[in-house]
Amino acid sequence: MDTVNLLEIIATVLALMIAIIGHEIMHGYVAYRYGDNTAKYQGRLSINPIVHVDIVGTIIVPAVLFFSGAPFMFGWAKPVPIFIPTVIRNGGYKAAIHVSLAGIAYNFILALICAGVLSFFQDLHQVNSYIEYFVVYFFIQSLIYNVVLGLFNLYPIPPLDGSHALTYLGMIMGWNGLVRLYESMERYGMIILILFIATPLSHYFFMPIRYVIGWLY
Repeated sequence: MDTVNLLEIIATVLALMIAIIGHEIMHGYVAYRYGDNTAKYQGRLSINPIVHVDIVGTIIVPAVLFFSGAPFMFGWAKPVPIFIPTVIRNGGYKAAIHVSLAGIAYNFILALICAGVLSFFQDLHQVNSYIEYFVVYFFIQSLIYNVVLGLFNLYPIPPLDGSHALTYLGMIMGWNGLVRLYESMERYGMIILILFIATPLSHYFFMPIRYVIGWLY
């Protein structure tokens, strides 16, 4: 393994951890602002990555994808505990929507920051040092992973954040049929996701993600 490959691995792991761990922390932080102390009391608002590590989602899945030469990286952190009834009591269903979308907002903001930073750098093939290569590669990976996580979680498919936000919106608007539909879909959500990801449907499923990444960088 040469120096460039090592720098790419470190930058990739760092970018992925910041994207997925920050996503979860933001859920807990916004819930905390609405009176839910669950995540705070369990030490899950910490930036210490160890408390957020999920053995499968943070280590095994990304490692398998990386060493198998997959064209993309994906993973997740241990979900931050949130007691939604407390959030709803203090802020209503709008507060629950804010909590649901907090991680997505974090990813989008980080992606925009990365795009802004990259506009000041030249192409990877034109950098003049290992340090500059690492910095540019890190921001490229950060942009990609934050767009992927943000848009992926925005899809209204259980158990993704978009489905929770849409459910609470349905409660606000009195769309009882929609709420019942999502409640019945909860047990099948992962199966639906696998069908979208592991079949030719993935081409259409990830098309918006590819478009946004191309637009930003």
